[in-house]
Amino acid sequence: MPVTSVESDAEALTLTLVADFPVGPERLWVVFTDPRQFERFWGPPGWPATFDAFDFRVGGHAKYHMTSPQGQRAGGAWEFTAIDEPRGFEVIDSFADDDGEPLDGMPSMRMVFSFEATPEGSRLTNVSHFASAEALEQVVAMGAVEGSTLAMNQLDAVLQGLREFAQGRGTQLEVLSDQHVRITRLIDGPRELVWRAHTEPALMRQWMLGPDGWRMTVSEVDVSVGGTYRIAWEPEPGTEGEGFGFDGETLLIDEPRRIVQTEHMTGTEYPSATNDLSFYEEDGATLVTLVIEYPDAATRDAVLATGMVEGMEQSFQRMERVVLA
Repeated sequence: MPVTSVESDAEALTLTLVADFPVGPERLWVVFTDPRQFERFWGPPGWPATFDAFDFRVGGHAKYHMTSPQGQRAGGAWEFTAIDEPRGFEVIDSFADDDGEPLDGMPSMRMVFSFEATPEGSRLTNVSHFASAEALEQVVAMGAVEGSTLAMNQLDAVLQGLREFAQGRGTQLEVLSDQHVRITRLIDGPRELVWRAHTEPALMRQWMLGPDGWRMTVSEVDVSVGGTYRIAWEPEPGTEGEGFGFDGETLLIDEPRRIVQTEHMTGTEYPSATNDLSFYEEDGATLVTLVIEYPDAATRDAVLATGMVEGMEQSFQRMERVVLA
């Protein structure tokens, strides 16, 4: 994980994040000043950022919003106050409304991004300066330490490029918290087709099967906000196991980039999980990222113990072999 420390200092009125990366400071500079690369990691998992404006000059402004799995938006606005390429830049950082205007009653802070060379690559130091202890405490209480750590730990994939970062690694699982896991898989194919493979029943039946010997018996999918879905599987003759299925509701859709759905095991009283599925294409390959929110750690561990990740890898291999061939 790139982040090595996040510390608040009540006396100095600062919040400081330090992260180390195996690339030079010039590469860090590029990802922090290109809004399309910046937004790939600036929001924490489940709250991806979209930059609506990015006027990178002293006196210029940037406006962005982050969107939760339930469609809630949290906005931010920057005013660039100093730029020293490629060593760093400074902004006045404010919470913002839907129009990108600073919110009354919420603190603004001076935020300094610094990039320096190290023997192993480069170091990012991000220092936020607050006007009062109350403002610092308010931001920390809102989850700034956890959120910034999770966000910056996503930066490796952006710095290295998708193929270098993920190709050949198969389906990867990361436990982010008691309630959250992140699963990633690089698919060697265009995003539009990978999206269709996840949302069109005829294509889903060709690959979303887990281990050999299973078939999808139900695939009813309404890909619209508020729409419902139902999927079920059963073993082929000669294969051990009992049929099962899932049902849920679509909470958010941003075709072909992101879809968020609840997931409940049909016919049980188990609580629902939330599946936040996103797709990013680079150089003809698509990174599929699934962030799952479970109700608690016990449910998380029970689901992971079923061999879910291994089954997903077999399904993804089948997608590449059958759907994308």
